[in-house]
Amino acid sequence: MTQVAVITGAADGLGKAFATRFAEAGYQVVAADINDAAGEALVAALNARDFHVVYRHCDVTQKAQVEALVNGAIEQFGAVDVLINNAVPLGALSPIEEKSDAEFQRQLDGGFFAARWAMNAAFAAMKARGFGRIINLCSLNGVNAHPQTADYNVAKEALRALTRTAAREWAPHGITVNAICPGAITAAFLAMQTFAPEMAQRVNKQIPMGYMGDPYEDISGVALFLASKDARYMTGNTLFVDGGGHINGINWASLFD
Repeated sequence: MTQVAVITGAADGLGKAFATRFAEAGYQVVAADINDAAGEALVAALNARDFHVVYRHCDVTQKAQVEALVNGAIEQFGAVDVLINNAVPLGALSPIEEKSDAEFQRQLDGGFFAARWAMNAAFAAMKARGFGRIINLCSLNGVNAHPQTADYNVAKEALRALTRTAAREWAPHGITVNAICPGAITAAFLAMQTFAPEMAQRVNKQIPMGYMGDPYEDISGVALFLASKDARYMTGNTLFVDGGGHINGINWASLFD
């Protein structure tokens, strides 16, 4: 029986890598994003390789859209075996005292509540089947308290707490819930390389392995492992897939000196 993976933020970066890796592994992939043009292009490219991928528009800051995404996948395919909460809204860099309540709320809606809404929507079907794999994308920003991104940091650390608590409560139902904190080349990092190449080089030098990870080659395989039967006894974990950057913590404050 083909397994079903729902992936948010699937049109680019890590989400695109997850969608590609899971499609290659034989999953029916439901790729969701707010960028319809990029999402539909990804799906067309993957299906041209005889994979099974559908695109769904989803603004993860909107509860109704998130619930419709998960419920629609269950109705169409009969199950959601894997849920990857990857999408997050972008925010501006600014110190805590300059952050507005609206900025914090937007990050909480897209970075925390979106995952909660999706997890709750998937729970009953996963419980009924005695199987589920939930993978939440968290961040070293929150773990290391990077400056200028307090709203994002708070949302991602709230998601880590939710991950651990859901893992504890849902383990008896065969549902595992884990978090990945990646160190990956994203659109934001590529922009840094373009506009502040010296800053990007300084980041790479602080990573023990010497480079920022490739979303497909370095990160997506870890998600595929967490979704597998081999990871059935792992739950409530935070996996730092970052080339060792978490060991001493990348000193982001120094980048602004």
